[in-house]
Amino acid sequence: MYEVAQLIAGVRGPGRSGRTLTVANPADGQPVTAFTMSSEEDVAAAVEAARAAAAGWAGTAPSARAAALHAAASAIESTVDELAGTMSAEMGKPVGEAAESIMAGVGTLRQYAELGPTHRGRSLAGNADAVDLMVFQPRGVVAVITPWNDPVAVSCGLLGAALVTGNTVVYKPSERTPATGWRLAELLAPHLPPGVLNLVTGDGAVGAALAAARVDVVAQVGSTATGRSIAATCARTGAKALLENGGSDPLIVDAGVDPQWAAEQAAVGAFANAGQICVAVERVYVHRTVAEPFLDALAAQADAWAPRIGPLVDRRLRETVDEQVQQAIKEGATALRGGAVPPGPGAFYPPTVLAGCTDEMAVMRQETFGPVAPVMAVDSFDEALRRAADSPYGLAATVLTGRMSHAQRAYHELPVGTVKVNAVFGGAPGGAAHPRRGSGQGFGYGPELLDELTVTKAVHLEAPPAGW
Repeated sequence: MYEVAQLIAGVRGPGRSGRTLTVANPADGQPVTAFTMSSEEDVAAAVEAARAAAAGWAGTAPSARAAALHAAASAIESTVDELAGTMSAEMGKPVGEAAESIMAGVGTLRQYAELGPTHRGRSLAGNADAVDLMVFQPRGVVAVITPWNDPVAVSCGLLGAALVTGNTVVYKPSERTPATGWRLAELLAPHLPPGVLNLVTGDGAVGAALAAARVDVVAQVGSTATGRSIAATCARTGAKALLENGGSDPLIVDAGVDPQWAAEQAAVGAFANAGQICVAVERVYVHRTVAEPFLDALAAQADAWAPRIGPLVDRRLRETVDEQVQQAIKEGATALRGGAVPPGPGAFYPPTVLAGCTDEMAVMRQETFGPVAPVMAVDSFDEALRRAADSPYGLAATVLTGRMSHAQRAYHELPVGTVKVNAVFGGAPGGAAHPRRGSGQGFGYGPELLDELTVTKAVHLEAPPAGW
């Protein structure tokens, strides 16, 4: 069993709520982590510890803050295999893929270590006898609430950006990956003064208490429902809400596209990490002229993916995924592959391909977060764009096309934060986008995240009158 504690002002110890939680390995259902959750008093103490450390950390040289992040990144890199084992045991991602994800987090920490000291204000063109400046300052105490599906990489981004800009942090990892979050904090904390990084443990109630506490920013990656609750709380407290939430990302397959290649792209987008990716492909609109060979190829891809995907994070999520699939079948969809809960232990669900889907089906309208590829045939690129845009979410979208005019229309017209053309994943490091609608608000990545976690102050300096 993995051990988990909270970290407040440099002191480790169990939460004091009296409420315990056990995490089961999603591959076999065996318990892997048990811990006592933080109380509201623990949350308040963690916030006060961060508040007490804020002035000293804000006054630390940016180069020293950057050096601390580099040292922490090296510590994580040196223990990547151990951390990957913990992550796999708690949320099911195969160990090799977990290690790749952790190394992405290491790269993000190093990126912010480099960007932090160069994050600067600017001088303004004022009167000749004065100096006018715009300067950045840390916001203060940042509450970081992170998800289970990519727990290290996401945490490294938010923690790295907050710390390198001089903020102090209270960190609450997901209750589904508490040992992963705890171990990450253990690797970061030795390189920081006490109170700069604090960790509380627990479920949504603990996260809600943290969001409502005396913090200056709440940075959350997770569900839309939780994000909206946090936004409402921040509207009352005055804290800044920085949110990346759910998505139902479309994939458009244009006429003339090679159906085999398109199916390979769709399979990666829908089945990687068992579909548990914020920007996973959640609905597919394929031009009718290539729909039949595309569906045949996608079904074959599902067969190829079946032996190598991990389980869903738990059976509760599996029930939700299967409910959407079964409802779609009742409403007229056809399961070309998968579509049934397999026998045996754990929370496994097969790669599933659904043909004949419609916009009204929950599997096309809501976030599924499982290895499901629902497909609708369309008669034109115009129709595909229109249907792809009709969503309560606005995180990302992918378009597979050989026509530059269609690519340009897609990135102009689709109301999402990120548009990818001819690749479901990828992109240059440092990219940042604004999610739309139910998918959140604010920059969550890239250099722009440093702007989100700092405040800008205008300064006007004049010399005193002559003779003073």
